[in-house]
Amino acid sequence: MALKRYKPTTPGRRHASVVTAGEGVTTPERSLVSELKHKSGRNNTGRITVRHQGGGAKRQYRTIDFIKPIEDTPARVLGIQYDPNRTAFIALLSYPNGKKAYTLAVKGLSVGDIIETSRTKTLDVKPGNRMRLRNIPAGMEVSNIELFPGKGSKVVRSAGSSAVVLSIEKDVVQIKMPSGEVRRFSADALATIGQVSNSEKSNMRLGKAGRTRLLGIRPRVRGKAMNPVDHPHGGGEGSSPIGMKHPKTPWGKPALGVATRSPHKASDSLIIRRRKTKKKR
Repeated sequence: MALKRYKPTTPGRRHASVVTAGEGVTTPERSLVSELKHKSGRNNTGRITVRHQGGGAKRQYRTIDFIKPIEDTPARVLGIQYDPNRTAFIALLSYPNGKKAYTLAVKGLSVGDIIETSRTKTLDVKPGNRMRLRNIPAGMEVSNIELFPGKGSKVVRSAGSSAVVLSIEKDVVQIKMPSGEVRRFSADALATIGQVSNSEKSNMRLGKAGRTRLLGIRPRVRGKAMNPVDHPHGGGEGSSPIGMKHPKTPWGKPALGVATRSPHKASDSLIIRRRKTKKKR
């Protein structure tokens, strides 16, 4: 699994690259695949709430064991597979009783490895094992972390991301997130040892507009290219500036350097140091 650059046989291939995925069993497990319906950025009333979404290649959802992984049973890695619904690769696991499951693959995990998940005992500190944060030594890279014990993994799941365990104090563990934020977690929350796979994802170049459309991303139009009735940046002759000090959304709200986090959020008490944000102009 490495970054592959195409030969410049066409203008679209000249700067294109792809991360090669696939090791061991590469075909999706039929029992873990379900239909995934495209919503094209629309809510339940049919109105567009997220712009620039639509089209794209058909996808099937792979069921990942985020919420209830099989515990205290060793599993063998049958294959590392591409998942069209996320940036990271996924690992197909096989258990002694014949059951199969998908989990997020971490860097260094390969076909034939044995991994295990446990909330009750301390496991070997090796890539792929999942255990409580209280059993993971300080300074270790972790990923696929639960915000609350038993509620399922919610954070540090994208390609190449990892968090660092800073300290363990009784029932609280301090973790430095990929954004630089330092946050408190319950010591009983599960986490996976290692960095999420596909760290080369950020270096991949699509090369042409068609690959973007296959991902379900529709074209974006600059606000300054619109008319004044359509966007606050619209109007003018030729390549006119936006005509105001700060950029705005199509609905007139500030769009750069503005805090979007809700004030008085319940998790504020868990944050020790906030992530770095852009300074207001």
